[in-house]
Amino acid sequence: MRKIRFGIVGAGAIAQGYAGAFQTCDEAEVIAVADVRKDAAAALAEPFACASFSSHQEMAEKSSPEAVLICTPPASHPEICLRFIEEKVHVLCEKPFAVNVAETVRVLEAARKNGVTITMASKFRYVPDVAEAKRIVDSGALGDIVLFENAFAARVDMSKRWNSDPAISGGGVLIDNGTHSLDLARYFLGPLAEVLAIEGARRPGLEVEDTVSVFVRSKKGVIGTIDLSWTINKEADRYISIFGTNGAVLVGWKQSKYRQMHSADWTAFGNGYDKIGAFRAQLTNFARSIRGEEAPLVGPEDILGSVKVVEAAYESLQKSHWTPVNAATRAAV
Repeated sequence: MRKIRFGIVGAGAIAQGYAGAFQTCDEAEVIAVADVRKDAAAALAEPFACASFSSHQEMAEKSSPEAVLICTPPASHPEICLRFIEEKVHVLCEKPFAVNVAETVRVLEAARKNGVTITMASKFRYVPDVAEAKRIVDSGALGDIVLFENAFAARVDMSKRWNSDPAISGGGVLIDNGTHSLDLARYFLGPLAEVLAIEGARRPGLEVEDTVSVFVRSKKGVIGTIDLSWTINKEADRYISIFGTNGAVLVGWKQSKYRQMHSADWTAFGNGYDKIGAFRAQLTNFARSIRGEEAPLVGPEDILGSVKVVEAAYESLQKSHWTPVNAATRAAV
């Protein structure tokens, strides 16, 4: 089986994680790395013995990747995506895909016209425990779903990182961790109808929100609660809890479990969260989708749906009321 040849744009922390996944992936390999920091690009390229470049434009002109992994700050995603789409290069773009719906539609339309496979990185969908929880929910074993809960709350100092610069990040914890949370809500509950976001106390000097509670309601009427923070550690052993009329499933960092109402005991499953394993599964799915062997787990509809929900959440945050997902419009950063 021939490996799909990837270029990586951006050599920061997230790209370092992907590097470990590429090294153990049977279906993808790195043939080029680009970063505006020339030394960082060279360092990431070294273990792959591949070319490095100081810009994505130079990579596009001087190398021949079949696919590109974009690991740069969000505001730069559309420009980089479009550059490689013009070259008929397939695109795996880190989340958030873009900072507004208009840019997202422009990129997705370009990919469609050029016959390019495109997906948004959504690592939690590739965690086996999450996939098994989804299977349990879809099987009807928990009855009708009543409540979805998620929390991504860990103390991280973002004050000196690009994540806290709204001009390039598009926002704070809501667009950062919240993109994962809202994608998971859509994954388990289906399309979301409306969202309410409330900001907590902000650390002094920070330009973006760093603690937010988000409430969602699906089109089927199921509610969800999401806690996001860069300021507090919730220190919970699970990050997803789903409750139904006939049971519950809890997805944990180290192990997961479910129980039906008639059972006195919980049934454990899985091995928890493995970031490198999730990245590797994501690369495998994308490589296979390029070869036409399977569909991307996160397709254009999911990409657009994700950006729409985040956009609606920011409108809700500003106006302090429930916001319909399909009614929000957010200006370009």
